[in-house]
Amino acid sequence: MASGSDPPKQYGITKPLSLLGPVEADLQRTAELEKFLVEAGLYESPDESARREEVLGKLGQIVKDWVKQLTSQRGYTDQMVEEANAVLFTFGSYRLGVHGPGADVDTLCVGPSYVNREEDFFIVLHEILAQTEDVTELQPVPDAHVPVMKFKFHGISIDLLYASVSLLVVPAELDISQGSVLYAVDEATVRSLNGCRVADRIIRLVPNIENFRTALRCLKCWAKRRGVYSNVTGFLGGVNWALLVARVCQLYPNAVPSMLVSRFFRVFTQWQWPNPVMLCSIEEDELGFPVWDPRKNPRDKCHHMPIITPAYPCMNSSYNVSTSTLRVMVEQFQFGNKICQEIEMNKASWSALFEPFQFFEAYRNYLQVDIIAEDDEDLRLWKGWVESRLRQLTLKIERDTYGMLQCHPYPHEYADPSRQCAHCAFFMGLSRKEGVKIQEGQQFDIRGTVDEFRHEINLYMFWKPGMELAVSHVRRKQIPAYVFPEGYKRPRPSRHVNHQSDKNDTEDGTMISSPDSQLKRRHNSVGTDDIEPSWPAKRSSVSPVHPKNSPQSGSSGDETRCNNQIKRAPSDATGGSPASPQALERSPDTIMSAPRCTTAGAVCSGDAINKHDVPHVENCNTPTVAVCTTLKRVAEKVVSELVGSERMGNNNSAESLESMEKAENVCFSGNGVSQGGLPEELEV
Repeated sequence: MASGSDPPKQYGITKPLSLLGPVEADLQRTAELEKFLVEAGLYESPDESARREEVLGKLGQIVKDWVKQLTSQRGYTDQMVEEANAVLFTFGSYRLGVHGPGADVDTLCVGPSYVNREEDFFIVLHEILAQTEDVTELQPVPDAHVPVMKFKFHGISIDLLYASVSLLVVPAELDISQGSVLYAVDEATVRSLNGCRVADRIIRLVPNIENFRTALRCLKCWAKRRGVYSNVTGFLGGVNWALLVARVCQLYPNAVPSMLVSRFFRVFTQWQWPNPVMLCSIEEDELGFPVWDPRKNPRDKCHHMPIITPAYPCMNSSYNVSTSTLRVMVEQFQFGNKICQEIEMNKASWSALFEPFQFFEAYRNYLQVDIIAEDDEDLRLWKGWVESRLRQLTLKIERDTYGMLQCHPYPHEYADPSRQCAHCAFFMGLSRKEGVKIQEGQQFDIRGTVDEFRHEINLYMFWKPGMELAVSHVRRKQIPAYVFPEGYKRPRPSRHVNHQSDKNDTEDGTMISSPDSQLKRRHNSVGTDDIEPSWPAKRSSVSPVHPKNSPQSGSSGDETRCNNQIKRAPSDATGGSPASPQALERSPDTIMSAPRCTTAGAVCSGDAINKHDVPHVENCNTPTVAVCTTLKRVAEKVVSELVGSERMGNNNSAESLESMEKAENVCFSGNGVSQGGLPEELEV
């Protein structure tokens, strides 16, 4: 403790909110929390820990030998070959000391300037690893924002990055926290290096590393139980949660873990987003890499939940967060704050905080995304691609409904054991925006939105026959049984966790209509026997035959997609002629009840469809033929009739402007440091 004359040490960009330490009750609650974490199985066994160390040692030797091999092949001297080296660093949860059983190990290989990523890493090292006996599930992802090679080594999951630095010989004791390591490297290399640089900086910026680790381990577990742990889906990943917890540690430097967890929810329930969370000032540097600054960079003004990395170049680590996912997280912060208050009043135990979120009881409407492949290996690749794009579906729905329809993507995958093929499914909860009045009977038509999403999905470079995608609208009653524990649907709880979402769905009487025709797929598993008569049957949108395998190579992608999804639509009158253009220009309600299949205004006749190239589709011999359309004007027209296009557009612009102004007008000090997003009256 500092003497009376010395000011307390300041760890963050602002003074602490409180310097108070724990009382006896706080220590008791901390002991109970740590006991809960141990019993929940969040700590790995000594045997697994030793196996990780062994795997990292073997991998380190492999990359050293790889660099020496390349050095020799390129004609360098024997002395250079002898000195050639690559250094392996860890980052993420393993480096921070909060990894659990079965967690992957984030690793970075730093090599010399003459060993590149494109050929040497993703081709030569990939081949070496492929021939290594203990390496399985090897998956290179060279086009990722941070290029990575994923694999399992002796059963341990590894994410391996590569950075080539401007050195002919990489010293074994290389300090990558020094800014000089970024000299003359590209931005992909900077992003690869920054994982380690950020982890090391976090460790230096927190007052008590052990208290930080316990609190972070707790909150990561909580986020997973509550369905808000997934960077790729638009929530927060490991580094995001670490930065948030580290900031709370700075604000309460003498707090023990139970206090930190409680203060975490108290702080971020009241945080005024999009004010950024920062552990230190944003540093400029003569190297000239762009840093996060909404005053200079227009794109930074649009970030909803900025969480800034503390190592140069400082970036927003949470750019994936959308309006919908931010709303969900704030609701969960409020839930956590309420439970922690009850714990402090001895009205609840820690187990109440970790109660799993009842996602399938929180909404009345869902999107079900089924991913299908021929075998498990193809499914792993196909699923990885689709999952990486699911966030785009959320953004497109927000865009095409002007934010009136909100999505809650759930970052858990489910598999139907009754299917003969490789299969998994993801789900999104759907609800209208709180406080929006919609006329009774009006509907959101997102068929064009989903069709656009499927078009992007089918641009997958490594597509193979058998890789299929189905997007379906399902109601709560139609949720398949395989998503529930023990194979049954849980009874409705007496206290609903998400009152507002359910209220938003029930009061407006609307339906979220998803595309195309009702399909009888060869892998169909979701029945529609329990649909109420007043609702249309569950509809699904199925991915078409990939353009590479299309029988009509000269047709456009949209025409091929439309032809592959449906059989010939019934004619209007005598069965001879297709629907007239006038028939296509119906009101939104008519379009959804008796549509025609259109692509850029043309009727899909299906004349040249090869029956062996398309999935089986029910004959379209009923008056209700589903729409296969890429025209966004359908969604725009529906929403404009619901709430008025001009008024809604103005509101949307105003909301966007307000968000930008908040980000731009953050209170910056003279050196450009944000002074935080907490209200002055925050209770400490």
